[in-house]
Amino acid sequence: MNDHSRPTIPSDEQLVAYLDDQLDAEQRTLIDAAINDDPALNLRLQWLARSNLPFKAAYDELGQQAPLDRLQAMLDTLPSPARPALNRRWFLAAAAGLVVSSVVADRLFLGWQMSQQKSNWRGLVADYMSLYVPQTLEHLPSDESTQRAQLRTIDSRLGLNLAPAKLTLPRLELKRAQILEYDGVPIAQITYLDPTHGPMALCVTRSNKGSRPFAHERRHEMNVVYWADTEHAWMLIGHSSVADLEDMARVLRGRLSA
Repeated sequence: MNDHSRPTIPSDEQLVAYLDDQLDAEQRTLIDAAINDDPALNLRLQWLARSNLPFKAAYDELGQQAPLDRLQAMLDTLPSPARPALNRRWFLAAAAGLVVSSVVADRLFLGWQMSQQKSNWRGLVADYMSLYVPQTLEHLPSDESTQRAQLRTIDSRLGLNLAPAKLTLPRLELKRAQILEYDGVPIAQITYLDPTHGPMALCVTRSNKGSRPFAHERRHEMNVVYWADTEHAWMLIGHSSVADLEDMARVLRGRLSA
């Protein structure tokens, strides 16, 4: 059965025009509705809106380590497209398109990168979380029935037994639980909204390296506390202090290992 009522997903060029206030009222209304219905599209809009982020500096170090000869050989096999007139909308849409649609090159580079850094799942999650702002989460439903349905999806993929009561934290509102995936490896992301510090996430993936105590690191100006039990690796990431994150991690670890 075809769902003709499902809204068309806006292109990156349309999203940039939306940000530039270059759409008429009807077009803006359609995109507003699509954003409200699709958290991933909302996140995409936030990425485009933050086009002044220091991407070059962030990726210079990775670029120095990348297998450049192999990547260049791939690029040399691609035809040269006609070059359109350059403007802000074209540049942002084209840059976003390269990030999303260059699947083969992206997997080659990220696969090589992950083979070099065994703990890089935390880096991938941190990259993703750096795009979050409070508005990314504010509109999401937070009723218990929705949360239970989302947590069942995580349980089935990661062999967990989660419930909203186990994940409750003081002052924080549980907003969403979802599965991310890299090369077939599921990573659960359970997102909170802190009224003081903004978005925070509890993330988990399978691990067979045994239990590990709390450790700390800092990524994208966010603090990370991570640990592991016999079957899973966990992390808390957000803008709260390390001490506060570790206190919350200790509460969660006690409940989730019970």
